[in-house]
Amino acid sequence: MPTVVVPYRGDAKRRLTAPGRAAIALAMLGDVVAAALEVGRVLVVTDDAGAVPPAAEHVTDPGRGLGAAVARGLEGIRGHALVVNADLPCATADSLRRLQAAGLALVEAPDGTTNALSLPEPSVFAPLYGPGSAERFRAHAPFATVAIPELEQDVDADDDLYRLARLVGPRTRALLAIPA
Repeated sequence: MPTVVVPYRGDAKRRLTAPGRAAIALAMLGDVVAAALEVGRVLVVTDDAGAVPPAAEHVTDPGRGLGAAVARGLEGIRGHALVVNADLPCATADSLRRLQAAGLALVEAPDGTTNALSLPEPSVFAPLYGPGSAERFRAHAPFATVAIPELEQDVDADDDLYRLARLVGPRTRALLAIPA
């Protein structure tokens, strides 16, 4: 069973509508963690321990960006690790199992950033996030790029959320009042 590291910053979704931004971020985190718990141990790296869903473990975010948060989450992990961003509300246990089965792999977002990583050996990780990060990860190590639709689509803005509304997990769907 892999360890799944989920970095989370509730204030990171600044392009979402302000009144519901925090609730949406928490609902998406809940959907990602629920899927991940079916696959393995889950570590949520955040500065907000109260945001960590039950059954997941809290790791304190060092506060130096996404790369540092992921590196902190990976500390001490022996064996396979998956890194899954918290803004992937379409994530399923099956999609995470497919990512793990791909070996050293990444899931690229349409904008060239990196939504998820599969690390059979966590020490291969380098903090390369940001615009164009998928290409930097591939240049750093022989990452395969895998197409996993549930992990390719992240939510950065309201348009993304409503485009994916029928595909999101139950917590995000309930928050948006979308029938199952």
